[in-house]
Amino acid sequence: MHVLVTAGPTREYLDDVRFISNASSGAMGYAVAEAAAAKGHSVVLVTGPVAVEPPEGTEIVEVVSAIDMQQAVESRFAEADAVVMTAAVCDYRPESRLEGKIKKTGDGMTLRLEQNPDILARLGRLKQDRILVGFALEAGLARDNALEKLRGKNLDFVVLDTPEAMRARRATFIIIAADGSEEILTDAPKRTVAERIIQLIEQKGRT
Repeated sequence: MHVLVTAGPTREYLDDVRFISNASSGAMGYAVAEAAAAKGHSVVLVTGPVAVEPPEGTEIVEVVSAIDMQQAVESRFAEADAVVMTAAVCDYRPESRLEGKIKKTGDGMTLRLEQNPDILARLGRLKQDRILVGFALEAGLARDNALEKLRGKNLDFVVLDTPEAMRARRATFIIIAADGSEEILTDAPKRTVAERIIQLIEQKGRT
C-alpha cells in the first residue's frame, strides 16, 4: 500500500522571527510512518518542524505552514491508498506577515488572524475508496467531539487523545471506527498505537 502520513506542528509566522505554533513533537506521526515502512508499505511523511530522527525507508517532505502542508498533501493524495493525519495543524494564521522583526513600542498589539484550510475535511470530501485516519485532541477524552469529527470529515477511523499526549512517550488513546466500534489503548507507547493503526488500515484494505 501507499501510505501518506502527516506529522508535527505547523508554524504561522507573524514576521521573519516570531510565529504561532503548538507543542506537537511529531513523535506519533513518525511512529506511524516507521510502523508502515516496517510492514513493507511505501510511505510518504509530510512533516512540520520537529526534532525527531526521520524513519528509514520513507520519503520525507518538510513543510512549515498549514498552507505548505495542504499543498504537499494534496499533491501526493492521488497516489495514496491510506492517509494518516497526525499533524497538529494550526487552525489560524496571521492575516499578514511583516518583513523583518516587529519592533517593541511599549504599547499592546492586536493580532488579526484568519482561518487556515481544513486539510482533513477536504481529504474526506475527495477520499473515494482511500482509507482516512484522523486524530482528535480533546480535553478529557471527549468522545462526542471525536465522533463529530469522524462523521463530519468522512473518516474511517479517528484516534482520540488529550493535550497531555503531545509530548508524552506514553498516553491513553481511543481508536473509534466508522462502524461505531472502539478500542482503548491505556498508557500505551506511541509505537504500539502506531502499529495498531497500521494493522487496522491493513484489515480495512483487505475488506
